[in-house]
Amino acid sequence: MKKLSLLIATAFIFFTVNSFAQDGDKGLLEKSIPDMQLKNTVGEMISTGQLENDGKPMIISFWATWCTPCKKELNAIHDMYIDWQDETGVRLIAVSVDDQRTASRVVPYVDSKAWEYQILLDPNGDFKRAMGVNNVPHTFLVDGNGKIVYSHNNYAPGDEYELYEHVLELSEKKD
Repeated sequence: MKKLSLLIATAFIFFTVNSFAQDGDKGLLEKSIPDMQLKNTVGEMISTGQLENDGKPMIISFWATWCTPCKKELNAIHDMYIDWQDETGVRLIAVSVDDQRTASRVVPYVDSKAWEYQILLDPNGDFKRAMGVNNVPHTFLVDGNGKIVYSHNNYAPGDEYELYEHVLELSEKKD
């Protein structure tokens, strides 16, 4: 009887935790990008709620100059970005979460890497919090209708290929 009770309790905990994990993982999925005001690297105000890509997929990647995995991810994507754009029309927006102490490093770093991404600055972390980002790198994929359809936290070499597979799936749905 004790074994049966233990088995039932374990199963209950597993299914409860699993259902919460699935709901929790969804977070912002299928929601629109929160509308915040951020500056780009030349000081222009950009409304995040107005970010769009003519009905094509868009990647929003949160990063920082002090974050080695962030830079590795964005550099890895950079190596293939032109091909990605040619094949799918995807657009990448890299949102720096560098605070006032490190924000001066953003433009020199981006220029040294010749990234073709749109860079936005979130020094107070308002957009980061609105998007539910707890640590960087954190990457979101937005469909052509402005809905968040994929979210990935952290980076390991090869993650860029998984991201691109999701971009391809979205592109094929539009065709």
